[in-house]
Amino acid sequence: MNRSEPQAITYLTTQALAERIHYDVRTIRNRLKDSVLLEGVHYIRPFGGRKILYLWEAVERDMCAGTGRRTDVIPLSSGGVCHG
Repeated sequence: MNRSEPQAITYLTTQALAERIHYDVRTIRNRLKDSVLLEGVHYIRPFGGRKILYLWEAVERDMCAGTGRRTDVIPLSSGGVCHG
């Protein structure tokens, strides 16, 4: 049986992500987190703690996926979206 190498995952702090995508840390925390950057998809909380680590490969994949409108989200009046 030929097993492929496990995929390397790049973990980034909020500051490191901000530097990489040229966004302000506050924008990531207040506008992107939990609206377009989703827990379990784009970030994790290791060991159930408060610290957040972003998964670069998932962020990059979805950031570069295109700007087409998604049909599986419901826009909210607050500016966020409901993933349904």
